[in-house]
Amino acid sequence: MKKLPYLLLLLILSACDGELNLSNPNRQTTADFWENADQAFAGCNAIYNSLIIDGTYMRMYPALNDGRGDDMTGDSPWPDLGQVANFTIPTTSGPVQWVWGAHFQLVWRANQVLDNVPNITMDQGLKDRIIGQAHFLRGLAYFNLANFYKTVPVITATPKSSSDYYAPTASEDELWNQIFSDFQKAKTLLPASYAGVTGPDQGQVGRATKGAATGMLGKAYLYRKKWQDAATQFKELIDGNLYKLVPNYRDNFGISNENNSESLFEVQFALPGQVGGSDMNWGGDPSATWKQVSTQAVTYAMDERGFSDFLPTRWVYTEYKKEKTVDGKTDPRLLATIASYEPDDNSTTVYGAPWPYAQDKIYPRKYTNDGLGIVNEFDLNSGINYRVMRYADVLLMYAEALNELGRTNEAYPFIQQVRDRVKLPNLATAKPGLTQAQMRDQIAHERALELASEGSRIADIIRWGWLYDSAKLQELRQHDADFNTWTPGNEYLPIPQRELDVNPNLLPNSAN
Repeated sequence: MKKLPYLLLLLILSACDGELNLSNPNRQTTADFWENADQAFAGCNAIYNSLIIDGTYMRMYPALNDGRGDDMTGDSPWPDLGQVANFTIPTTSGPVQWVWGAHFQLVWRANQVLDNVPNITMDQGLKDRIIGQAHFLRGLAYFNLANFYKTVPVITATPKSSSDYYAPTASEDELWNQIFSDFQKAKTLLPASYAGVTGPDQGQVGRATKGAATGMLGKAYLYRKKWQDAATQFKELIDGNLYKLVPNYRDNFGISNENNSESLFEVQFALPGQVGGSDMNWGGDPSATWKQVSTQAVTYAMDERGFSDFLPTRWVYTEYKKEKTVDGKTDPRLLATIASYEPDDNSTTVYGAPWPYAQDKIYPRKYTNDGLGIVNEFDLNSGINYRVMRYADVLLMYAEALNELGRTNEAYPFIQQVRDRVKLPNLATAKPGLTQAQMRDQIAHERALELASEGSRIADIIRWGWLYDSAKLQELRQHDADFNTWTPGNEYLPIPQRELDVNPNLLPNSAN
């Protein structure tokens, strides 16, 4: 079963209060739900549904991340996307609100599972897996919210009275401690895979696993500079030998070889006809007629093939050219990531046709349908899964943690695993004896090339403090002119104005 059945049923997410109490026979309420294992399982599936809408991984979460990095630059006629890219987005922006709303919908659905499933009499193994998935998905929601908005309310239960409606803004420590807690609990409850479990989830891929929780826990620790805690999690993954790099880098971003040995967790999308219905899954109240498609491909695709809302920067293109492979070729990640005119590599076609643009034009290729045998991209439909975490990221984060712990020489082999796949020379030979500071820069370079256009660059820039380092900020401005309009605090998205208007306990952040 390739795609997770997000839309097998629609979970009703709220009940009505008040003097008039009428039941709608076509719409269940929480009062008559959460009674058996089937409903618990359906409630778990409903959480995953929130991953495939516009404010999460269907389009806006990847787009608003990539647009703010120095590996991509805004190229959209839609002002909101351009303003996100150059750090001038207003508090009234629709996309900023959609990301907020979709992620708190994810939290809301996870909280319902965590409130209700423990009280259901059912198989304990299935119950543990359902509760573990709810913790993982809530942790993922808060991880994304922390990196987008810096501080948000931490809501860990469904409201019991009107006094619970207006949650206050939590401190950064409270927010990140909740993230740690959710991933820790998920790790203890989730299986390594669903191949051998007994229950309705047997053999299903796309569900959160112990490895996914371990990886995200390590990443959360790394983002808060808890280097030893992060290293412990990554070492556990590496020593477990469950994950490995796939031979072909491009396989991580297309419709073939999804959920492969490199993938710790990915969001499941499908083309119409595979699963889903006829209506776009933009968001709002879910419907059985929803598709399960991603629109990232059309958003990123080049002129005449899509909207070309973002372009690779010339800087990241040039970075791929700096070092030849051991057989004298260009880093193969270049043409997996960027569509460009490269006659020396015999790769001058797009969508199977001769290069139609000026020779100095460059466009995104990663997560688009270019090279996948799909010609018409303007139909908005893509079935490419979004890879939330790959094993290559684990290896590079482990190397970073080791370096920050003063174990710089030990970082080399883990970086080299990533380099070996694309046949780059031995780093220990090419650059032996790097100092801790030099290794930091090397890891930043390796992460930029391995993870370009995967939503991680702006988070790296923020957590490394580059925006508040005058020399690094100058480099960023040379990489991408969008950074010329960055001002302190605006590396984060503002708290949506609509939320500030309705919640008296919600505080603005540094971007408001």
